[in-house]
Amino acid sequence: MMTSNYYVTTPIYYANGHPHLGNTYTTTLADMLTRFYKFMGKETFFLTGTDEHGDKVHQAAVKAGKTPQAFTDDVSNLFISTWKELGFEYDRFIRTTDEDHKELVKTILQQIYDQGDIYFGEYGGLYCVGCERFLTEKELIDGKCPDHQTAPQFVEEKNYFFKMSKYQDRLIKHLTEVQPDFIRPERYRNEVLALLREPLEDLCISRPKSRLTWGIELPFDPNYVTYVWFDALINYLTGVNYPGGKNYQKFWKNCEHLIAKDIVKPHGVFWPLMLMAANIPLYEHLTVHGYWITPTGKMSKTVGNVVNPLEIKTEFGMDVFRYYIFREMVFGLDGTFSRESLETRYNADLANNLGNLVSRSLAMCTQYRESKVPTATKNSAALGNLPERAEAMVKESIALFEDRELHRALERIWAFIDEVNIFIDRTKPWGLAKEEKLAQTPNTETLDAVLYSQLESIRIIAAMISFSMPETSKKIFKMLGFDEKSAAKEATVKSALEWGRLQSSSRLGEITALFPRIEKKKIVMEQTTAASQTTKEVKSEQTTETGLIEFDDFAKVSLRVGQILEASRIEKSDKLLKLKVDLGEQSGPRQILAGIGKHYDPEALVGRKVCAVTNLKPRKMLGHESQGMLLAASDEAGRLELVSPGTSLLPGSRIS
Repeated sequence: MMTSNYYVTTPIYYANGHPHLGNTYTTTLADMLTRFYKFMGKETFFLTGTDEHGDKVHQAAVKAGKTPQAFTDDVSNLFISTWKELGFEYDRFIRTTDEDHKELVKTILQQIYDQGDIYFGEYGGLYCVGCERFLTEKELIDGKCPDHQTAPQFVEEKNYFFKMSKYQDRLIKHLTEVQPDFIRPERYRNEVLALLREPLEDLCISRPKSRLTWGIELPFDPNYVTYVWFDALINYLTGVNYPGGKNYQKFWKNCEHLIAKDIVKPHGVFWPLMLMAANIPLYEHLTVHGYWITPTGKMSKTVGNVVNPLEIKTEFGMDVFRYYIFREMVFGLDGTFSRESLETRYNADLANNLGNLVSRSLAMCTQYRESKVPTATKNSAALGNLPERAEAMVKESIALFEDRELHRALERIWAFIDEVNIFIDRTKPWGLAKEEKLAQTPNTETLDAVLYSQLESIRIIAAMISFSMPETSKKIFKMLGFDEKSAAKEATVKSALEWGRLQSSSRLGEITALFPRIEKKKIVMEQTTAASQTTKEVKSEQTTETGLIEFDDFAKVSLRVGQILEASRIEKSDKLLKLKVDLGEQSGPRQILAGIGKHYDPEALVGRKVCAVTNLKPRKMLGHESQGMLLAASDEAGRLELVSPGTSLLPGSRIS
């Protein structure tokens, strides 16, 4: 449900290291969503910043030979300069050393203490410095913290505790009855509910100054500082000037926290319980994404596989990076980042599809219409159904963005780009231009209609990528003849839904190459069969004479367009999915098994168009019969993706 305002936050990042792919992804996501809601006509507020107190920061400062304040000043400035270089348009960069934040933390602590929800006690437990919290035995894997792979230390000391258990049932009710989509995707809501099925231990919210001095002093006991999570989470309120600020009144009820999956418990349990105790309304959504990993495993400075976002930006451009991370990750699941897959996306999606569409369309208008927008026409025969298809794309992709199905939203936009390229190949404007030149009574209206449709489609595409690829959008608008001010007005949902906004005879801008192709050393494609759960790689480096087949052999394979109607996992298999696929057959949908469970969530596959082999002999696996095979491609990094036909093709269409 759309609201009039939108408030998005990233986690505040620990000031003990440099920006990396993980926190850059979250911040890029927040930046994109902020731009998206501006595109939708909403007033927005975007908050990010640094978390500067606690054990980890203090230890890093000592190691660097600096005071904690000097150390955090340097790290915070590094984040600010990096975020500026990457083009993020946030409204406030908050630091937990900011005076207004420290005062608000003390105010909320005093309020909760005065009402009896904070008490003094003694506790012994397993403390992870990396997490900066006590862990339970159930959270450990082989006696180690699962996130930091270190054994926690047993710490026993007197501290202050927050009565989380007092509000546990209220949070369960909120998650199950009041707002079931409070935490999304659903898997993380279920994770929090699993934690809440057991009695909650009260939260230790202080650290004695005898052990740690770098923190916000408790207002009711000068011998203790505040636990870093109790301090850090309150930044979301400080950022909008709680309690009396206009921004709090305007934005808080529509707040969406974006986080990675490693901090679900503090945000999904500690934070809402703190808000309940302070009698503050809960935020609107907690939205959780997975990790980025590399083909060699989780990123690590020791292994040397850390991705530097500034290096990627310098080599490819920030918009390429933005497109890749939004298109490559299924939101909520882990994503694999590899240079090979980035280059593949660059060449296939950006250079071949979008870049080629823009360059050839504008080149034709330059050649055939003297670099001017052709005359608009209502020649429906020449227009085809592009206006209707454009409107459908806008509405469908917006709905997907709102549901945080980012990869599918971009997939839908790129499907429309394919449709426009197909429209050009079908109408052959170069042939129309030749006929026009040779004819004594040229049919200029048809050529005008075709060329205008190309440009108008590109204008709508530029509007629809304005929040995911803002610089590319600006370049396209400039080539279409818009100045910076008018281009900004075009980057709205209203203009995207209105066909015919380009003014006839207006002059186009200079044509520039959006995405020059990158030459790849090697491309590896594979065709995946669920029937055997094996893959057959076809490596194409240079044309050779070995392994060639006759045309008659290929003709034996029946390939059809299918649409997935249902998808579910098969017990005792982490790879195998059971799919119900519409192949346009009178007998009804087929059941096909596919070994893609490690790459796709079943829910994300429903409605997707696929390419299927339909004349394979049925085979049973794990007690289930498979009546076909889906085609997929993968690279050397192990990333797999289903081969998808154009969205305009109907189930049952023959692939040849």
